[in-house]
Amino acid sequence: MTVNRQWRLARRPRGMVQSSDFTWTEGPVPSVDEGQTLVRNLFLSMDPTQRGWMSRDTYIPAIAIGDVIRSFGVGQVVGSRHEGFKPGDLVQGGVGWQDYLLSDGGGPLPLAKLPPGTDIPLAMNVLGLTGITAYFGLLEVGRPEAGETVVVSGAAGATGSVVGQIAKIKGCRVVGIAGGPEKCAWLTEKAGFDAAIDYKAERADRRLRDLCPDGIDVFFDNVGGEVLDMVLDQLRLGARIVICGAISQYLDGELSQGVRGPSLYLRLAERNARMEGFAVNNCPERYEEAEAALAGWLASGQIQQHEHIEHGLERFGETLGMLFTGGHMGKLLLAP
Repeated sequence: MTVNRQWRLARRPRGMVQSSDFTWTEGPVPSVDEGQTLVRNLFLSMDPTQRGWMSRDTYIPAIAIGDVIRSFGVGQVVGSRHEGFKPGDLVQGGVGWQDYLLSDGGGPLPLAKLPPGTDIPLAMNVLGLTGITAYFGLLEVGRPEAGETVVVSGAAGATGSVVGQIAKIKGCRVVGIAGGPEKCAWLTEKAGFDAAIDYKAERADRRLRDLCPDGIDVFFDNVGGEVLDMVLDQLRLGARIVICGAISQYLDGELSQGVRGPSLYLRLAERNARMEGFAVNNCPERYEEAEAALAGWLASGQIQQHEHIEHGLERFGETLGMLFTGGHMGKLLLAP
């Protein structure tokens, strides 16, 4: 290709992302200067956090108006004057909504090389930041113990599905909350969850009481809002809540507006419980530890993965919207 297609941020989104929030541009593929590398993007990751990056500063600065939309992805080096990369290398990092990335290798999501022959979807799912988030979020913050009850919201998503499977490996009883019979069936029949609640078809609070009559020891939350309040009301003494995400609130644009939660936070004091936030960039020096453990569980069949792959860079906004409408299962990827 001789053209670099890009999506740039035109304005801060309000609610569901719209085509008017972005600007499509086409320009020449950039030339490579000293200390730079040119990457042809192969797969782009769809993550709820991208919606936050468009609106506000999070654990990294917000995307500036006019800049290429930030996203994690994997690509192949096609040109390099950087001593750390050579043509043919597979790399992962913050590549953005575009065909080509020109980079010095740094930035908030720096480039890192992948081993030759890497299964790219796998590297972006269980063996990537998705799996690493699940690993450290559950084990370091949730600290599950054998015999405890673990509940996961957004359980059929990329992170939630891995969280539940790690909890099973650690000897826990696991209940997932997801939307739709297909997702719930996958959780119990393939991923090994003990039970799954279809929040679209059931009274989730009542079903959760039926499935967890003695209460909940660990809650891994990807949803927030009413779901978080529902679980707070059913905590056991000494419970731990891991706040990984709050997809029910991302479309508000600003966390100070719209539906809020939790209102039942006093349960934390009443049950001597703890609620703690977690972001995967907190422990980069330990990524290899997580990758080794996850690779072993994959090889032994203790973890199952699922990817949903869409195609076409022009469909990026539409594909991102699937995260918020439940139109996918497992890790959502886009091949430009």
